[in-house]
Amino acid sequence: MVLVLTLAVAEGSAGCGEATGAPEPRLDALAPAQKTVVAALGDSIVAGSPLWDPDPEIRDSLGVSLDPESQFEVWAEARADGALSFRNCGVYGERTDQIAARLESCARGAEVLLLQGGINDIAQFRRVRTAADNLRATVRAGRERGLRVVIAEVLPWNNGYPFASGRIRRLNREIAAIGREEGVEVLPFHATLEDRKRPGRMRRRWTIDGDHPSVEGYRLLGELVADRLRG
Repeated sequence: MVLVLTLAVAEGSAGCGEATGAPEPRLDALAPAQKTVVAALGDSIVAGSPLWDPDPEIRDSLGVSLDPESQFEVWAEARADGALSFRNCGVYGERTDQIAARLESCARGAEVLLLQGGINDIAQFRRVRTAADNLRATVRAGRERGLRVVIAEVLPWNNGYPFASGRIRRLNREIAAIGREEGVEVLPFHATLEDRKRPGRMRRRWTIDGDHPSVEGYRLLGELVADRLRG
């Protein structure tokens, strides 16, 4: 039996824009002074796939009914009631090494770094340890820049179950260790969307395609993010 991995790699793309989907992404656009600027750096989960992407050219090519609420950043901003402003720096298909390379451009002018990634390393048969090392290095680089850093767990992957579930659990254990040892908070993305009756998978209503959250799933993640960042 052949398992088809459905998380594809999108090479050569770079996304970074405001969570509300402004016509043109602006790396240097800062929110009003009373807002905390959060640089959300990661893969398609940060980007808002499959119904959104921060890059307008990619949005034009998606061929789906776009929905800006397919971003946890939008829900987090709404729940924070004006206290947070998110910069969406998600790029579909990127591994942790590729995500790390975009830290400086994404985090410019921000106060908080929200780091998410690792599922594409698993999908591309990269070592869990290497992915963890990349995440740790990015956390350290963010802290060296004076940022408050939070790191998200890897989500359950329904289309990769059961093949990928063990590696996801291992990487999430590594992420927990990064949190303890580097003194940064870990966002429980995996636990938030996991189906308690079907461990290792997202609840069906919380995923749109077995790879990414549905709008409802993104809402749950966004509310979690807002509550943790305001706490």
